[in-house]
Amino acid sequence: MKRVLLLHTGGTLGMTGEPLEPNAYSQALTDAVPELNELAEIDTEIVFNLDSSDIGPEHWTTLTDKIAEHYDDYDGFVIVHGTDTMAYSASALAYSLAGLDKPVVLTGAQRPLAALRTDARRNLADAVELATCDIPEVGICFDGLLLRGCCSTKSNARDYRAFDSPGISPLARLGVDIDVADHVLHRNEPFAPDARFDNHVLAVHMTPGFNPRLFELMLEAEDHPHGIVLAAFGAGTVPTAKRSLAPTVEKAVGLGIEVLVITQAYGLVDLSLYQNSRKLAEVGAVSGGRMTVEAAVPKLMHALAIYDDAEARRAYLQRNVAGELG
Repeated sequence: MKRVLLLHTGGTLGMTGEPLEPNAYSQALTDAVPELNELAEIDTEIVFNLDSSDIGPEHWTTLTDKIAEHYDDYDGFVIVHGTDTMAYSASALAYSLAGLDKPVVLTGAQRPLAALRTDARRNLADAVELATCDIPEVGICFDGLLLRGCCSTKSNARDYRAFDSPGISPLARLGVDIDVADHVLHRNEPFAPDARFDNHVLAVHMTPGFNPRLFELMLEAEDHPHGIVLAAFGAGTVPTAKRSLAPTVEKAVGLGIEVLVITQAYGLVDLSLYQNSRKLAEVGAVSGGRMTVEAAVPKLMHALAIYDDAEARRAYLQRNVAGELG
């Protein structure tokens, strides 16, 4: 049988005791979902036990290091994770696990494993089976779908289909059989994980009437951001006629702060398309293409940590590292 390492980080799925004990959790998991033992030889490790809103870059580093440590010992990895920030973690791991040639599947649940009508049993069984397949990507398994992790977003807090990957078809669909898509990535480079992230990144959501002075106050802080993800309108537009944001973005770039522009909608940022977007490019902002905020924030954190040279960093931000650009 193939070997799968299940890494528990917390979240709704395993909320049955406080605090969770590794042996008790592992036994309860096997008892509750006995079919797991028919799918793979499973080892379980509790890496941390947190509400996912408390999970951030330092935890992405721990998970990267944990997978790298056991990489040669297992055929695939399953990460039990809370849903709220699962897409951020999946994106971060897609970048940090460079050269990945094994499946890393994140899953969780909208209701605990012990609850009636829980979705945890199916999600967990699906994730373990997917971790034995030839799908060498970081993905999110939920409600019968495997989505590309760095293209996913939590789209519903109440429905069992909690995640979506707008514009990107699922990597796999689980029904009677597992239907694996043709666009699964198979990388040729050697496995070379890099677990570094710079958490001095801020996301700014553009709104009508936005006051650029609020942006400037961040730049004036002693511990100012090293990078800013700017969620602009449409194809990348921001106000320019009144309270223009371009001079403030220019000031940020002049201070060495990377500004990565994404869209609040689903689609492609094209900073050359409109005058109100072109001004951002003229002052040094970088287009984030099709990246979601969940993909853009960890990518910018990773880029800032691994590249001191601004030109190399910007080239990385615009490169399709793990399929995040579609």
